[in-house]
Amino acid sequence: MPARVLLVEDTPTQAEIAKTMLREFGHDMRHAETAGAALKIAEEWQPDAILVDLVLPDFSGMELMRRLKAMGINAACIVLTAHGSVNTAVEAMREGATDFLLKPYAAARLRVTLENALEKRALRQALDTAQTVLGRDHFHGFIGGSPSMQAVYRTIESVAGSKATVFISGESGTGKEVAAEALHQASPRRSKPFIALNCGAIPRDLLESEIFGHVKGAFTGATENRIGAARAADGGCLFLDEIGEMPADMQVKLLRFVQTGQVTPVGGTRAEKVDVRLVCATNRDILAEVQAGRFREDLYYRLYVVPVVLPPLRARGEDVLLIARHLLEAYAREEGKAFTGFDAEAEGAISTYPWPGNVRQLQNVLRNAVVLHAGGIVTRSMLPALLLHGAPASPQPSLAAQLFAPSPIEPLVVSEKRLILAALEHTGQDVPRAAALLDVNPSTLYRKLTAWKRED
Repeated sequence: MPARVLLVEDTPTQAEIAKTMLREFGHDMRHAETAGAALKIAEEWQPDAILVDLVLPDFSGMELMRRLKAMGINAACIVLTAHGSVNTAVEAMREGATDFLLKPYAAARLRVTLENALEKRALRQALDTAQTVLGRDHFHGFIGGSPSMQAVYRTIESVAGSKATVFISGESGTGKEVAAEALHQASPRRSKPFIALNCGAIPRDLLESEIFGHVKGAFTGATENRIGAARAADGGCLFLDEIGEMPADMQVKLLRFVQTGQVTPVGGTRAEKVDVRLVCATNRDILAEVQAGRFREDLYYRLYVVPVVLPPLRARGEDVLLIARHLLEAYAREEGKAFTGFDAEAEGAISTYPWPGNVRQLQNVLRNAVVLHAGGIVTRSMLPALLLHGAPASPQPSLAAQLFAPSPIEPLVVSEKRLILAALEHTGQDVPRAAALLDVNPSTLYRKLTAWKRED
């Protein structure tokens, strides 16, 4: 693959020889005769590799590399020198050079040195990316580094730049609004409003007004104009939580809004165009709601574009202790207490409890412990009896629990088949929807299903 290579060489004959070689290699090449010109080109062009002559008219190649590094130019630097020595090479490497070439050099030597430098740079970038993505234990408002949460983070990052509607599902207390805010903060709309509405907490006769606004006199109590959440979120994000609670008549009006992008306030006659990123969430099985006739199928397909499934806390492994420590520190600071951590028995109780109320329940437990006790170390006796004497009967596992629940070590192909079949069962054997939940191409599922049939 062609690379962008910047040649910094002030000797005309040497420059022409190098340019001829680089063109033969197929690289995109630019040339600077001075260090100052090289800085300007590097800042604008962001080259993959820079061939740096050590002796330049304005300042040295060593100083050039120092300034490139200070500017954050992430290019592989190869030093060109006619005065080669071990000391020169060591100093060049110290300033960030990947390798050096002693003039005059053959085309084969330049090719190998350049290819090695570019490969090393690519590997370093891949490693940095992997460490950043896989090693993070927080993401915007989320705390946690488990594999299931890393998958959530990657999905949010992937879709943040688009205008696609996102549908967040998960048990109560798993952080659906946190996910919506994370999506907004990771998007180009982050400087615009984020407006959240809980459709289950607003009286049915006021929901239309809350979303679309109303004009003065539209109904009893409408004493002034109200713009509504959709217009308040113009340019930003509108988050509709508990969308499954929305009454049928409002579903029709929401569908029209999604289709047209226009808002007509209650009592008004003029539609107004708005630009909003729509994010919806529910703790219900929305497909079951569709099949039961409680949620419009056409609205479902309009909203269910990019699914984000939040795993329950019991399926997040060591995240529970990571979150507990973070919450303890925050609550202790708020309450003026001196709590610094948990003893081993308290950590064991927190780790083994299934947390049916998820993070929200954990928040309440730790707030209770901080408020009612003096401080120091949280002991097992400070925790509610519920945590110490077992949990209530487990509810029917959700899709997130099926997909993310920990299981004994087993062959990868067995785990893969189990997860695929769980997703297909949840979606009523709808392969495209199951593929979306698993974040794979539908053709992958069709291919595996065909292979399994041959094996049976």
